[in-house]
Amino acid sequence: MAGGSWTPSSLPIRPGLYANFVASATAQITGGARGTVGMPLKTYSGGTATAKKFYTVANETDAAALFGSANIQPIKFALQGGAKEVLVYTMPSSPVAQDYIDMRTAYDTRPFNVFVFDSEVSATEQDNTLTWVKGNKAEGKHYMAVFGCVVAADDNDPSVGDTRSIRLLDDYAVNLISGVVIGGTSYSSAKYAPWVAGLIAGTAINRAITYQVAPVDDVVARFTNTQTKTSLSKGSLVLTNDGEKVKVEQGLTTSVSKVRKQRARQAILNDVTKTASDSYIGKINNNKDGQAALISAVKAYLETLERANVLTNINVGLDTQNASVGDTVYLAISFTEIDSAERIFLTINV
Repeated sequence: MAGGSWTPSSLPIRPGLYANFVASATAQITGGARGTVGMPLKTYSGGTATAKKFYTVANETDAAALFGSANIQPIKFALQGGAKEVLVYTMPSSPVAQDYIDMRTAYDTRPFNVFVFDSEVSATEQDNTLTWVKGNKAEGKHYMAVFGCVVAADDNDPSVGDTRSIRLLDDYAVNLISGVVIGGTSYSSAKYAPWVAGLIAGTAINRAITYQVAPVDDVVARFTNTQTKTSLSKGSLVLTNDGEKVKVEQGLTTSVSKVRKQRARQAILNDVTKTASDSYIGKINNNKDGQAALISAVKAYLETLERANVLTNINVGLDTQNASVGDTVYLAISFTEIDSAERIFLTINV
């Protein structure tokens, strides 16, 4: 199915739905089933899984049978975070660069909502993965990617994590810079990133992940107030121990945008594209009646989001800047996003 962005000077050739975001018309939608985390697994033994194949797992029992009980902690973290299921791709032993290319190509053929590695990978593979995410975004496939440290020692210094956030800057990228401690065992940010991926995948798009509690005992390194503010300004995802619990400080992408906003934007693109492909592209006439039917369908879809407190002030119509003639329809969509209340200020009169 073709899709992606479009420019007036170079219109796409393939039939499909193409959408642009502009400052005055951000878009988001709820609808289709979400909650799938894509995760390549490097270690698996004692189970039935073989290399370079996909396996979809939704519980610990099935995961253990496929990959061996000693190898499924990343999957358990993703499910614990809230993922509906994990789409696992088994990497060959001692993977080389081509194996990572093959893995990403294989994921191009499968639907999922958030991508994450099971543990540390090189900075080169992180960069290659972000390039892949951006490429898919341009082609009309939208998902988040969660990253962590390159080596566990990175988690001891937030500035190292912040540098990684700058390197991986994108609306669709999330960079966890905090390692965690569970039952006396330390897990690096790369090894705990699957929990964040599961949290993002499993959280409704009318909810933020800010202040969500992580089921851990502590963080590997507690950051000062100054360090935390600096890291947030760099687009890092920080876990904070507030003295009672460990929580997500703020749900941010590396572009310092809200995860909630980006996940909702992805939803509208994915859901409207699927609806248009199933019911409208090649099936309606490009005349007033056909255009009205398309406008009505998109508006009705957005109104479900309005009722779910995702957006408000909806307006859908033909784009007056571009003529909808021949086989081409231009729509202009605008609305106001609803954010989560994340900062509360009190004025106390005594």
